[in-house]
Amino acid sequence: MMIDPLVLLQAYAIGVFPMSDDREAQEVYWIEPKRRAIMPLDGFHISHSLAKTIRQDRFRVTANRDFAGIVDLCAQAAGDRPTTWINREIESAYRHLHEIGFAHSVEVWDGEELVGGLYGVALGRAFFGESMVSRRTDASKVALAWLTARMRFAGFTLLDCQFMTDHLRSLGAIEISQRDYIQLLEGAVDDVPLASGRAVLAGGSGSCAEVAFGRLSGAVAGVEGVSPLPPSFTVSGPASGQDILQLLTQTS
Repeated sequence: MMIDPLVLLQAYAIGVFPMSDDREAQEVYWIEPKRRAIMPLDGFHISHSLAKTIRQDRFRVTANRDFAGIVDLCAQAAGDRPTTWINREIESAYRHLHEIGFAHSVEVWDGEELVGGLYGVALGRAFFGESMVSRRTDASKVALAWLTARMRFAGFTLLDCQFMTDHLRSLGAIEISQRDYIQLLEGAVDDVPLASGRAVLAGGSGSCAEVAFGRLSGAVAGVEGVSPLPPSFTVSGPASGQDILQLLTQTS
């Protein structure tokens, strides 16, 4: 039985998200961490090697081109991850959220091969990162760098990483209390009309997500002239790696 999309969005809006114990597990349980990992949008750490990879456009980066492929890649077992928390019910729920405009993916390609990326849920000015994956060196780091840059550009205020890992900490993520997280969350979703019930499902993630995850082919309405970046970044793409680095290193 698929998780109701309204219940899922309402859960995110109060700081709760679903997980499972195993890919084949039947149970889904709800998590509310006492300590929360977030990525400050002005605090992404870029190593010299990662900056070089991004600047040289070693990978092609897209948004919402293969959501199902990213979820499937994240759900696969790997040498360092023999199992996954993404069971069939959770996978179906997020694929449905994507279909109605609330779940989004960033894909990283080596030629025509999908080699990494991430997916999550956008609601108002918050993005809730669910999972990321890498099948090439730095592929997931490139995806997170592009996500962070696009979120800064689009006016997001919160990038939720859920649980802290060494990988996230090396990129600039910090850990905060649940109380502090809820304060940030409330400000990020205060304009989302969740009280309207199922009517909210027709509205999609909102204008911030439209700018951040717009199709990488053509202009994004209402963005021209907003950014101090070169014109190549004022359309949905593809933005260059140099543009991404410039936005990530700009101070507020």
